[in-house]
Amino acid sequence: MAHIAVIHGPNLNLFGTRETHIYGSVTLEQINQRLHEAVGANHELRITQSNHEGVIIDTIHEARNWANGIVINPGAFTHYSYAIRDAISAVKLPAVEVHLSNIHTRESFRHTSVIVPVCVGQIAGFGWRSYLHGLAALLDHLSEQQ
Repeated sequence: MAHIAVIHGPNLNLFGTRETHIYGSVTLEQINQRLHEAVGANHELRITQSNHEGVIIDTIHEARNWANGIVINPGAFTHYSYAIRDAISAVKLPAVEVHLSNIHTRESFRHTSVIVPVCVGQIAGFGWRSYLHGLAALLDHLSEQQ
């Protein structure tokens, strides 16, 4: 059984109502439910959403004591939070960065992720399914490490 921290960053609590032409109509609660359904009783997920950088960093730090890996959508922090990047690097847990939209086809400031260099990979552009793909990729990565 893998223990996975799923971390949703700022404004992601507004999924389903926020810019639905970009992010779709699926709510954060529905994404969380689909993640739980995907793993069933086979794996433990602890899911957090915060609009505050420090809370996200604290969640990453706490994960080092119980988690095998992290699935994270840092939201806008993707593009400038060296503090979140350093937290992921420090805990030495494999992480997968996910985004609903394809950040590489949007505004130029969204093209750069300061987080992904310390992650095992990035999944972007598959809508809410990016979370499922990211979780599956992380679980595959963990099984290959055993």
